[in-house]
Amino acid sequence: MTDTAQPGTDQVVRGVRLPRTARRAQLLAAAQDVFVANGYHAAAMDEIAERAGVSKPVLYQHFPGKLELYLALLETHTDALVQRVRGAIESTTDNKLRVHAAVAAYFEFVDGEGQAFRLVFESDLRREPAVQDAVDRATASCIDIIADVVVADAGLTADQAKLVAVGLVGLSQVTARYWLDGERAIPKEEAIGLMYTLAWKGIGGGFPLQH
Repeated sequence: MTDTAQPGTDQVVRGVRLPRTARRAQLLAAAQDVFVANGYHAAAMDEIAERAGVSKPVLYQHFPGKLELYLALLETHTDALVQRVRGAIESTTDNKLRVHAAVAAYFEFVDGEGQAFRLVFESDLRREPAVQDAVDRATASCIDIIADVVVADAGLTADQAKLVAVGLVGLSQVTARYWLDGERAIPKEEAIGLMYTLAWKGIGGGFPLQH
């Protein structure tokens, strides 16, 4: 019999055997807590196992090492970010609403439970090629999703549209992180509205986008 813990808590439930997928999710949740709190380098597999309420051998059955565990967690959250942006762009054909939704996607991601965004945007392991590659691929995917719409609706070249998309992604990411680090000094919807207005004035006013 093995011990389990509720993800994100210190409560241990004794004697419960979880299916493999549930166990993996539990371990990732525990690892997220530890990596966010301590950073990659200061995090220990012992601490992650203890937080999850399992033995180290159980942890190693699922992840052969700390880097593999970190990468699995990173992939989960970079995929989630890309899906948020894709969902925002595909949620409407109104470009004004698309811009609002794209900005909101970054604010919602940054404001998500567990501060997972710190693993994506503020990792102390960014010099690790596999980590940098995962983040770069996610960023490129978000840019391409937006750029495809700009090309179709504004008649720009692919390179021009990509630069516009980079601007929207950069504005959304940086301002969302600044807003959160500033302890949400203004309500989230107001912050999104301000950044959406800034972005739309530039995109909608500078290019012949169809609303």
